[in-house]
Amino acid sequence: MFTSVLMIEKALTSADVEFVTTLHGEEQVSFQVLLQPRGEQADRLLRAIDDVALGELDEAVREGETPEGEEALSVGQRALEVSLAALRASGSEAGGRLIEDHPLDALKSLVDEVGADEVIVLTDPHYVEEFFHRDWASRARHKVGVPVLKLFSHSKA
Repeated sequence: MFTSVLMIEKALTSADVEFVTTLHGEEQVSFQVLLQPRGEQADRLLRAIDDVALGELDEAVREGETPEGEEALSVGQRALEVSLAALRASGSEAGGRLIEDHPLDALKSLVDEVGADEVIVLTDPHYVEEFFHRDWASRARHKVGVPVLKLFSHSKA
């Protein structure tokens, strides 16, 4: 069985689930999901710049409404549960956990723990971080020792 660590920041959409579960054709895939809620990974200014770059001005204005701290963890736990249920409903094995701090350390530990074959980073675009190679996928490529695939979420969750 092929093992993928899937790093996300919000609940998977049905399009996201279909995309990641069909990447390896008919091969059975086991997913280990790491979710760090968006409110924890970057400051509001970077998120607002990303929203403006995507033409989502309404989102940029509402960045102050993004849950952070304990509230983000509660939202994150629900998003993780929804994502795991969707992966399991597609016929895949799936387990997961929330990341509170140091996402790349958690990723490296999980890759080693489960003997992962690959890492899939599935997020909305983060143009500022990607431009400076500070996004999860760019940094993970130098840390985890397995192939890292960067994918963009198909739609809003």
